[in-house]
Amino acid sequence: MYRVHLAEGTTHAKARAKEVLAIEDKYPMLSSGLDTKAEVTQYTSQIDFILEDLFTPVLQKNEIKIATIPFDQFIMKSTERYDAITKIAGPGFDLQLNDFNEDQFYIMGCSVILNVFYGYKTDFRRPFYYDIPDANGIMRHYRVLYNGDFIEIEKTDKAVEITKEDVAELLDNFDNIAMWKEKFPKDGWKFKGFVIANMYDATTDVSLSDFKANLLQNDTKDHNFIEEFQTILRAIFNLPAIQVGYSIFNAEEKTFERPPALLNVSSYLLHNNKSAPCNTTLCEYSYDYLLKEHQMYAISDVDRMVSMYPDNKLYKKLAVQEIKSAIITPIVSEGELFGMMEIVSPNAQELNSINAHKLQDILPFLVDTVRRSKEKEDNEMELLIQQECTSIHPSVHWKFKKEAERVLRGRLDGEEVSYREIVFKDVYPLFGQIDIKGSSEARNTATKHDLILQLQEVKSIISKVSKDEALPIYEQMMFRIDGFLTDINTNLQVDSERRVLNFLKNDVVPLYDHLQTKSKKLNDLIKEYYTLLDRDKGFIYKHRKDYDESVMLINKTMASILDKKQEGAQEMYPHYYERFKTDGVEHNLYIGESITKQDSFNRIYLYNLRLWQLQAMCEMENSFYQLKEKLWVPLDVASMILAFNSSLALRFRMDEKRFDVDGTYNARYEVVKKRVDKAMVKGTDERITQPGKITIVYSQKSDELEYLKYVHFLQSKNHLGEDIEILELQDLQGVSGLKAIRVNVLYNRGAKDKAYYTYEDLMKEISSH
Repeated sequence: MYRVHLAEGTTHAKARAKEVLAIEDKYPMLSSGLDTKAEVTQYTSQIDFILEDLFTPVLQKNEIKIATIPFDQFIMKSTERYDAITKIAGPGFDLQLNDFNEDQFYIMGCSVILNVFYGYKTDFRRPFYYDIPDANGIMRHYRVLYNGDFIEIEKTDKAVEITKEDVAELLDNFDNIAMWKEKFPKDGWKFKGFVIANMYDATTDVSLSDFKANLLQNDTKDHNFIEEFQTILRAIFNLPAIQVGYSIFNAEEKTFERPPALLNVSSYLLHNNKSAPCNTTLCEYSYDYLLKEHQMYAISDVDRMVSMYPDNKLYKKLAVQEIKSAIITPIVSEGELFGMMEIVSPNAQELNSINAHKLQDILPFLVDTVRRSKEKEDNEMELLIQQECTSIHPSVHWKFKKEAERVLRGRLDGEEVSYREIVFKDVYPLFGQIDIKGSSEARNTATKHDLILQLQEVKSIISKVSKDEALPIYEQMMFRIDGFLTDINTNLQVDSERRVLNFLKNDVVPLYDHLQTKSKKLNDLIKEYYTLLDRDKGFIYKHRKDYDESVMLINKTMASILDKKQEGAQEMYPHYYERFKTDGVEHNLYIGESITKQDSFNRIYLYNLRLWQLQAMCEMENSFYQLKEKLWVPLDVASMILAFNSSLALRFRMDEKRFDVDGTYNARYEVVKKRVDKAMVKGTDERITQPGKITIVYSQKSDELEYLKYVHFLQSKNHLGEDIEILELQDLQGVSGLKAIRVNVLYNRGAKDKAYYTYEDLMKEISSH
């Protein structure tokens, strides 16, 4: 190169070439080659002079550059900045490429030979880094860029010739160092010349990469996460004294909460508190900036701000903790705030609004990780609620979630905690039911018809068999069948069905198995009998199926109407709601301050819910009588509402996984609920509940007056008729003094029918079709 410059270069280039070539003439071994490191050291001044063009004097304090022997850490020349960096690292510091071992060095040399000498394209390029600590103890990461323009490769007599087959084999066996050494034996190739290594500080890039990897590998609830994250932030900011804190944002309570102790992370916003309202934790300005605008908030000099605004609670709180500068960053995803990341420093102006923008590179990844962690926590809470409490109505879910949070945080803090019973005090109960009248009698009738039908079929077959084979046992079996038929027709007992089914299973089925082998005629006869049986149940299920499907259709329709109307009722004012399907549909409603959590309850919402309930029962009655013509079994319903004047406590029983009223006095309400629909009108044998009417049971005169207002209102809407009865109930076991309002319901045949019918009119109308 210098000889070319001497012949064709500029005046300056010729002069420089002449000086370098003069050294070569004087020291020819610099061109022919030096064999040892000692020889390189001996000619250090001459090598420095020759390499001066690659190590420009004016860039000595700026560039990080070294010249080394190929595949060796021996440094021939370096810049002043490199020397300063390694001097800070200390005399015992050993410069080594990060994550790069001797075997990889060997394979890289082989790859260079394949590329340069043989012309194969084997791309071994990857980022190379030197890790060198600075004066603050922060590990700096320097990216290395190698220049191999000044090396030559020489093949020796010990080299093995490389074929295409060898290359194909090597390409599939990168990690097989023994194979590489077999194809490229030691001393088979020589690398002559030197390598130039340029470096630059890539600490921020490496730290960001480490941060992303750390987020993927670890949960933010891992106790090592904050420590590793803090180390990365110190490297990004190049500030060894900064600390990282975090405050969890509780959206429901509008509070900040300290992370669990297991995470070993402080909350500088909360200081010594476990939780605190957001508006008392932050000043007005920072509250708007962080919670409303979701912007970073930087305080470069806390002491200065305290002197300017001595009453500012945020500045005073930071000053007490000897924090001199801080950056508070909201962690937000799609408008949802998860918490506040707090970066603080004991030095004024170290953290400020300028270097705060370094966080822009890491925030998207941090936010995504916190969001995933929050989703995982929510799933864990829901799992805990489901395990402890089964399904929970949305109106009270907040309290179960709060208890689940307490349990999970306690466990993270290493405490032995269990799920406590949930109690809602001072709530008002409302109970209602639409009950299928005579359901037991209808069920027994269906059972009777199915048993008689099956016994008659069995008797018919045995009678035919006995004509062909007159065995006394057949006569005895028909005698037993006749006995069953007589009992069922005259007086169906609780165990009648069980006794008949046992007879069929133990006596008839084995007989039929035997008879099917005797002749094709009997086999066909018995097969025809089996087609009458329900495949899953194993017996005739015709009339009972009609009954069961009728009840199921009633329950499904009534429950669907109630659930749909509940959506509108919840929008009026939140309350607890549950319903049960039995022979009809029952529902419980509870309303009060402790359920809604907000200081907003007024008795007007109780009155509104009572009116809503009565109106909903009217609509369910109408829906049933529009459905009645479609039923397989003719059934009737009767509706009832139980009014309870006092508030009570509602407790969730953890062992039974259900809500129940709390306290001895309140238990009276449950007793009345279970017994009142079977109650009689005092002095008669007439049931208090009747088809075509809604019965409202109560004990206080004030309840009577209140519900009569609702009745009169619904009469004006053509939901209820004019027939109002005020009745006394016969005393129930342990309960006396109950009364009832009983009022007839007005019906119509659908949206197109503008007429309104009483129950009696409707029955006549239905029967006429």
